[in-house]
Amino acid sequence: MIIKIGDRVAYSWRFLKSIGMSHTDMSHAKGRIRELKTLSPDCTLACVDWENGVDMPEKVNTKNLAIVGPNTQYCNCD
Repeated sequence: MIIKIGDRVAYSWRFLKSIGMSHTDMSHAKGRIRELKTLSPDCTLACVDWENGVDMPEKVNTKNLAIVGPNTQYCNCD
């Protein structure tokens, strides 16, 4: 999935699992993409406005995000 400005996102379950954070507050954080900045062909940073005052990093590699909703990057649907 291609992430666009305005999309509602969360950290992907694979990313959270890879850093051992799949059962933490980080796994519940959701926000909206405000800006996208391409650093290289393989790296785009998203500026995320996190909801409900959640204290998460403002800039996140889009590879570590998933669009909120029914898709296999957002939830482990095995």
